[in-house]
Amino acid sequence: MCGIIGYIGQNKALPVLLDGLRRLEYRGYDSAGVAVCDGQEIITVKAVGKIVELDKKISLENKSLQGNVGIAHTRWATHGKPSLENAHPHCGCKQEIWLAHNGIIENYAELKKLLEKKGHKFLSETDTEVIAHLIEENYKDDLKIALQKSLKLLKGAYGIVVMHAKEPDTILAVKKGSPLLVGLGDKETIIASDVSAIIRYTDKIVYLEDNEIVKVNKAGFKIFNSDYEEISKEIKKVEIDKNEIEKSGFPHFMLKEIFEQPKTITDSVRGRLVLSEGKVKLGGLESVQEKLREINRIIIVGCGTAYNAGLVGEYMLEEYANIPVEVEYASEFRYRKPILDKNTAVLAISQSGETADTLAAIKEAKEKGVLTLGIINSVGSTIAREVDAGIYNHAGPEISVASTKAFTSQVIILALLTVFLGRQRQMSFITGKRIVEEIENLPNKINKILKQEKDIKKIAKKYYKSKNFAFLGRKYNEPLAFEGALKLKELSYIHAEGFPSGEMKHGPIAMIDKNFPSLFICPQDSVYEKNISNIEEIKSRSGKVITTATVGDENIKNISDQVIYIPKSLEMLTPILAVIPLQLFSYYMAVLNNRDVDKPRNLAKSVTVE
Repeated sequence: MCGIIGYIGQNKALPVLLDGLRRLEYRGYDSAGVAVCDGQEIITVKAVGKIVELDKKISLENKSLQGNVGIAHTRWATHGKPSLENAHPHCGCKQEIWLAHNGIIENYAELKKLLEKKGHKFLSETDTEVIAHLIEENYKDDLKIALQKSLKLLKGAYGIVVMHAKEPDTILAVKKGSPLLVGLGDKETIIASDVSAIIRYTDKIVYLEDNEIVKVNKAGFKIFNSDYEEISKEIKKVEIDKNEIEKSGFPHFMLKEIFEQPKTITDSVRGRLVLSEGKVKLGGLESVQEKLREINRIIIVGCGTAYNAGLVGEYMLEEYANIPVEVEYASEFRYRKPILDKNTAVLAISQSGETADTLAAIKEAKEKGVLTLGIINSVGSTIAREVDAGIYNHAGPEISVASTKAFTSQVIILALLTVFLGRQRQMSFITGKRIVEEIENLPNKINKILKQEKDIKKIAKKYYKSKNFAFLGRKYNEPLAFEGALKLKELSYIHAEGFPSGEMKHGPIAMIDKNFPSLFICPQDSVYEKNISNIEEIKSRSGKVITTATVGDENIKNISDQVIYIPKSLEMLTPILAVIPLQLFSYYMAVLNNRDVDKPRNLAKSVTVE
């Protein structure tokens, strides 16, 4: 969940490293540091807090960070609290080897004891420092050999960049279960955790696989496999609009990404709707199309928002494709001994394509020999390469830690998958045509909701001092209750819980009073009357109620304190519309509470540790 960047080239390293850290800050932001080699020595600066604190410290200390080679890191703490001692890069006793690391070394305590017996002195609480001392112990005038020997002793996951003062023109990097890629520019090479850190400088990328080592110097780069044999790798061109990683006039990336959703929905379905046939074309599934005809069960795995998207997909796939579906937390999937057979498919949903828990679930499924599928936003990511087949979201980079456009794109892809599988089975032409036509209309309907931004902000002003909140929904919108509560918790730090509306009376309603407001997702759908009864239960206990309702529903005003209207749509697609007000509401609740919207405390965007 940390961000790593390394640079070697003809330009000064520091500006590139700092710019890369800013692009990677969504991966962790409790401390940061840089190490730059000027050809003679390696100079480091570290700071606690966000990258701006590192900027300030570099300016204040006025250190000579003038070299053309360097590494940098922004941290999400796992071992040891945020502090200067625990900030990366870390070094060995001689302060000649410096490295940055993303991941967790599971046997670090054991290795630390062995190294301490050999005289090594440790300064931090981190597992990372062990790697630096281990490489130092194995160093005999060749950094690559020292790294290779050290890797044999490490257990866990890692992305590592390392440099040595005695080899000032070289950076080494290796990955195992934690993303790293190499960007090839004009007489410069950049190593990073994510393409967003390097897209300003190059669009030529080499993706590293597990256990591959890359050696970079001013002459170029070489990649070695797990047997330490030099190998050639395909250079891929990444197409990302540089404007997508800028705020473009918005105060926060999150608000920008909320307003991008009409476009991201359009991009997600472009070229995939066959209106005349009531079908969907998914090129990423063509290689397994016949296998999918035999599937009679799907297990969806995901974490956080991706898990909530999977819950919406469960309703879609069961109702329209007649396929039994289970949705599992990816973090628990492999620990419950799932029963899998040849007619089961495991579908992973991940925005980053690097989520460690989700990747572990896919590997468990592959061990069992079942078909694995993915809904992934990041092209070339680890999960995208690991699954048998998959579908890209095409939602573009999502910079804000709290997911918005990735969620709606995941749900729309699940809708496409539902039509794809449903038409393979018993879904009629009429039903398929009705769904794909309505999918095409969604961007315009989202634009109508976004025009209510100021009204939603006014509602947030009434409630931003609340200490608790309940989100409630039924059927397709039950998962939205979970997602709405998650967003409010993530962004504003207000305690919030999501419930199926019908479950309130089975216990949670005990919490309701005039100071415990509720937000109901209550469109005019097949469970509308049931939801109305549940709202009445809250109102009879003096609870305040905000309702998300269908345009034209005037009666609901009689039992609601505030109403946010969404356009009418097919029931299965309503969550894509109904989630927009929840996102805006949570956004403004956070803004009014002076929270750091794009970088909520304790969180990171790409969770690459288990």
